[in-house]
Amino acid sequence: MRKISFLLMLLVMSIVAQAQIATNIYWVQFTDKNDSPYSIDVPEAYLSQRALDRRARLGIEIDEYDIPVNPQYLQAVANCGAQLLNPSKWLNGVTVYTTNPAVIDTINALAFVETVRDCPSYPEAQEAKEQWLAKEKSPVESVDVVRGYYGGGYTQITQLNGQVLHDNGYQGEGMVVAILDGGFVGTDTHPCFDNMRDEGRLLGTREFVYGSTSVYTQSTHGTSCLSTMAAYVPQTFVGTAPKASYYLIHTEDGDSETIAEEYNWVSGAEYADSLGVDVTTTSLGYIDFDDNMSQWDHPFAHFDGHTAPMTIGAEIAASRGIVCLIAAGNEGDGTCTLGIPADAEHVITVGAVDSHGERAFFSSVGPTYDGRIKPDVMAMGHGTYVADDPSSFWGEPYYNGSGTSFATPVLAGAVTCLRQAYPYLSVQEFCDVVREVSNRADHPDNSYGYGIPDFSAAMNLLHVEDTFVQKNDLIMAYPNPSQGDVHIMLKENCVADLTVYDVMGRLIKTYHFNGLNHTTLENYMNGLDSGVYFIKAASDIGNQTIKVVITK
Repeated sequence: MRKISFLLMLLVMSIVAQAQIATNIYWVQFTDKNDSPYSIDVPEAYLSQRALDRRARLGIEIDEYDIPVNPQYLQAVANCGAQLLNPSKWLNGVTVYTTNPAVIDTINALAFVETVRDCPSYPEAQEAKEQWLAKEKSPVESVDVVRGYYGGGYTQITQLNGQVLHDNGYQGEGMVVAILDGGFVGTDTHPCFDNMRDEGRLLGTREFVYGSTSVYTQSTHGTSCLSTMAAYVPQTFVGTAPKASYYLIHTEDGDSETIAEEYNWVSGAEYADSLGVDVTTTSLGYIDFDDNMSQWDHPFAHFDGHTAPMTIGAEIAASRGIVCLIAAGNEGDGTCTLGIPADAEHVITVGAVDSHGERAFFSSVGPTYDGRIKPDVMAMGHGTYVADDPSSFWGEPYYNGSGTSFATPVLAGAVTCLRQAYPYLSVQEFCDVVREVSNRADHPDNSYGYGIPDFSAAMNLLHVEDTFVQKNDLIMAYPNPSQGDVHIMLKENCVADLTVYDVMGRLIKTYHFNGLNHTTLENYMNGLDSGVYFIKAASDIGNQTIKVVITK
């Protein structure tokens, strides 16, 4: 498989050789989730409280996608002699490892197995990747910047007006970001992350690559991407979300080129969802495979937003309430030079511009197969200031590199801060706002998308809408908290469809409310047990979600 590694002239891709190259990995597709011990009614068995709170806040129901893979199916596959690697509940399958073809025949014979497909690695694909990386290891000229508080990160945040978010008190506090990447060499020691580590905002790591034992191996790529958001060394380098919390998830195998990496990513995104993350950022992508692996190819027809495994996973992640940012790719001009999953519809696909706002020559373009504009927006990805492991090839702690790999997390940090300010917007509403405030929103195209977002404009736009809601509340509940005597009011002369969710994100009531029939709904609310509930109102004049606390 030929990969878009998304890092033209990367500082260092210090690949550490692994003893085991994954050449005997298979994807096992199950037919169903029948007889599962898990239930939609008990989501706390497989989702964290933070994940459930996000669902409740956004009015998202628990559904079949959330149910884990049937553990009985997994055990049966293991009993056939295969080593289980990464289950995927969203795709309902599991990657396995075996060197014995007879094991695969036995797995194929299981009644609940739909198909088994191999995910081999070939020398040709590996050589192509290494040739690409060799080109990326050349440094680019430093960008002249005003080195104030943000240090080397000044241009990349001010180009987005992201500093306005910080000035208004939104630096990512309380937000959780997952970065899914190919390795984080140096993240555990680099001084630009001292503040993150000291404050306990590096929440955890997770390894999804077979044969790898730590996320702090294989590559500095994830370290560099993370630094554009999380770095905090005033006057030297401050990132776009310096006070957010982070999970580091390793899904990209630097030692092989297989479609198993797409499945790794989906499992990683599921893990991020279960933790309750708010934003994910991914600077990985895939196009096609070797000729003798045509069943895994990604021809143009696959770039339709719902075909490739990784794209399907990205769409499901967005449907769970996660704002997902995906690098467009570094394949330059052409007809759809994007990489999977940049074709996903409900994500923010990011292209690269230079410090002057001009598109970088390598930044991939759309359209998607079904004619949608991609990328969605642009951020600084040429001459971007990033951190590097000082012990790597160049021996420097910071660097100016290029690639949509860097543009994506630069933007992800600003998105995280905006999400902090407006956590109740749906993913669709949020992504629409980011596009709407971009400088080419009136004439989007497949080179620039909607342009470079202006987060000051986003603040102003959302403040106007938020002020309208606050001054002209669509729905109100009082007293709040209540000891069991809840009164609900609807805006005068307005009707709305109401949905009531519990804190687990479970839908517990629907109601068509015209303001006059308040008694029935109030009686229902008064009969609820103590707890936190969310009421979402949808009407012709807008939507609003309120939290109601009942204490008895």
